[in-house]
Amino acid sequence: MTSVPAHGSARPAVFIDRDGTLNEEVGYLHRPEDVVLVPGSARALARVNALGIPVVVVTNQAGIGKGKYGWDAFRAVSARVGALLAEEGARVDAVYAAPHHPDGVGDYAHPDHPDRKPNPGMLLRAAEELGLDLARSWMIGDKAIDLGAARNAGCRAALVLTGYGRGVDPALADLVAADLPEALDRILALGFGEAP
Repeated sequence: MTSVPAHGSARPAVFIDRDGTLNEEVGYLHRPEDVVLVPGSARALARVNALGIPVVVVTNQAGIGKGKYGWDAFRAVSARVGALLAEEGARVDAVYAAPHHPDGVGDYAHPDHPDRKPNPGMLLRAAEELGLDLARSWMIGDKAIDLGAARNAGCRAALVLTGYGRGVDPALADLVAADLPEALDRILALGFGEAP
């Protein structure tokens, strides 16, 4: 395998929604013991890692915004995801989370926060902080808001049929796959050229 060359200093990335895409959907996931990766995801991500392509999780966390659980629980779940990935030689390079929600409490009450998908704030911030080329990147998710975030950030969008994916209009995506491993296989086959 060879690494993906950067255009200038910016590299393409794979952005991944967490719940329902990387791990199985359980509804307001906040206990590490409830984390179950979508089968085959760790091996597929290890292939992406080996190519030198950053893997960035971007996740709405309404549960934090609504006061159902806190950042400590989120960090514990993230650590468990990381440990399960590491067992198969895979990793996530960065995690961005948006706790804001129209029904949030306190500082997290926001009708349309720039970070909350389908807004592109998390992807834009990751691109700036990590030196990523959004036009050559992909966003993978199981909801229309994930695909919307991709479009709003200038990325290509892949829909997976795990989680809530079967209820999403496939016309919103550039690629539709059964699950994350299939999506990653197909993205690697397509490559990381400029989005049309």
